[in-house]
Amino acid sequence: MPSFSLDPRLAADCHLLAELELSQLLLMNNALLPWYILVPRVSCDELYQLTPEQQKLLFEEINQISLFIKADENIDKLNTATIGNIVRQMHIHILGRKSSDPWWPGTVWGTKQRRPYNQTELNEIKRRLILELPKTIEILQPTAKA
Repeated sequence: MPSFSLDPRLAADCHLLAELELSQLLLMNNALLPWYILVPRVSCDELYQLTPEQQKLLFEEINQISLFIKADENIDKLNTATIGNIVRQMHIHILGRKSSDPWWPGTVWGTKQRRPYNQTELNEIKRRLILELPKTIEILQPTAKA
């Protein structure tokens, strides 16, 4: 497999949190809702192009992150999507939606309203990941975003 490189748009919009077995785990830098993104380290850009083993691993990771988000009892609905019209690199959005979030019940795609995470919030997410994701290969130190 060719070397993996994260799309610059994802890198600019997100915090890199962890390296999972198949994917990088990102956190959209918008603390208004829990918005995680899995980016499989693969060269294809469509789900059907993954090998059966990669598909199995990816869905295990989706389930892990979904359970992690859903552990917040205030989450009303999980949204999971792979779109790729703007960022072609395969990535899967997993969002926890609350009826009180600014966009409910509409979609969050393309919205401008945001509040960046502060370092304390990022550290707490990292702490929870370490406790709750046993299959995580490496939790990375969150980086500060401007």
